[in-house]
Amino acid sequence: MTNKTNGRVKALAAMAMLTALAVAADIFLRIPNIGGFLTYEPKDVILTIGAFIFGPIPGLIMSLAVCFVEMVTVSTTGPIGLLMNFLASGVFVGVSSVIYHRKKTISRAIIGLVAASVSMIAVMLLWNYIMTPIFMGVPREAVLDLFVPLLIPFNAIKAGLNAAVVLLLYKAVVTALRKSRLIPERESNDGANKKTNTLILVVVSALAVATLLLVLLIFAGIM
Repeated sequence: MTNKTNGRVKALAAMAMLTALAVAADIFLRIPNIGGFLTYEPKDVILTIGAFIFGPIPGLIMSLAVCFVEMVTVSTTGPIGLLMNFLASGVFVGVSSVIYHRKKTISRAIIGLVAASVSMIAVMLLWNYIMTPIFMGVPREAVLDLFVPLLIPFNAIKAGLNAAVVLLLYKAVVTALRKSRLIPERESNDGANKKTNTLILVVVSALAVATLLLVLLIFAGIM
């Protein structure tokens, strides 16, 4: 087996592992029935990390696979749920990874995640306006009335929480995959300044995760 072929096999193995982890997060860490029909699940965190490592196209393929498994396991919304889940995940994963892959720096990752969050909120508002009346049998005016009290805050909290967790976990996941030899070692070493910046980023991300998760739990009526 050539080095190139071996590298591809390892990459596929890593993507399969990340896809399985995303499915597990989707099934076991979900918060359902927010506002009566919305569900938060952290699968986009793992899918975005995978897209940051392997690129936007593999990220979208993993997203579609996870959303399909969700449809045939825990979801009760059928093909409409598959479409909505893939739109949400695909936009978040795709936009963030396209921006990050042009230049792999912390600042580009943050810019990508912010752009992905805004894009996902806009796209999901549009598609909720189109699909929710079909799925729930309510007039479109009723969906518009849900924009400010429910749909915008839910999607904003979801996107912000996922973005913060991506920044918190990305380096640890990459390090674990490198130690497992599933992805190549980096070519250059980080300097002390970069390590300090990373530590600050981890602390800030952890605080953001805790805050947004608390808000989401309160929003869902769990606390």
